[in-house]
Amino acid sequence: MNPTLSAWIGVDESGKGDYFGPLVIAAVCVDDETAGMLRTSGVRDSKTLSDRTIADLAKDIGGLCRTSVVAIGPARYNDLYGKFRNLNRLLGWGHARAIENVLEAGCPASRAISDQFGDERFIKDALLQKGRTIQLAQRPRAEEDVAVAAASIMARAEFVRRLDRLSDDAGLVLPKGASDLVEAAAKRLVRAKGKEALAAFAKIHFKTTAKVLSG
Repeated sequence: MNPTLSAWIGVDESGKGDYFGPLVIAAVCVDDETAGMLRTSGVRDSKTLSDRTIADLAKDIGGLCRTSVVAIGPARYNDLYGKFRNLNRLLGWGHARAIENVLEAGCPASRAISDQFGDERFIKDALLQKGRTIQLAQRPRAEEDVAVAAASIMARAEFVRRLDRLSDDAGLVLPKGASDLVEAAAKRLVRAKGKEALAAFAKIHFKTTAKVLSG
């Protein structure tokens, strides 16, 4: 990374709307030069890409940029949600940790961009000493910025990897999202391992939990 070029951080998350699996927040530090290289390699919002393409692009991003990936597994997520009692506060905490980590790794950025998910203070209040001087911007459709798009790819790649491992541990495929297929998989999991097992695989504050256990 050229220290004479303007640098900034993009932050995004994956798994927020998925019943099974972790919540993953990633931060990626770019400058004008690496931003151009990322665009040329096809980096864009992860929601428009296949899992295979995401995995390939994540390797490219990791080779070009300073990155940080904060993965909060289901058990830890449930503990933190019990503490924060608010998803946006939990997201703010995770975004702040990812920003701090990439700054600690030597990113020279003075600003960070994330998608709009709640009051900006949720991130600002959770920043530690190194992040206090950074200018933070939350934008709708922030994935249009290549740094945020790169962060969305890093986060989704890690989410998919961890969900696959959790599926192996569960002994059944844990689907993405929060659909009827997810509810059916959760019921099979409860039958196989007991209702206490849900907290190790799923975000138990979702309405899906009540549906599964009431059945």
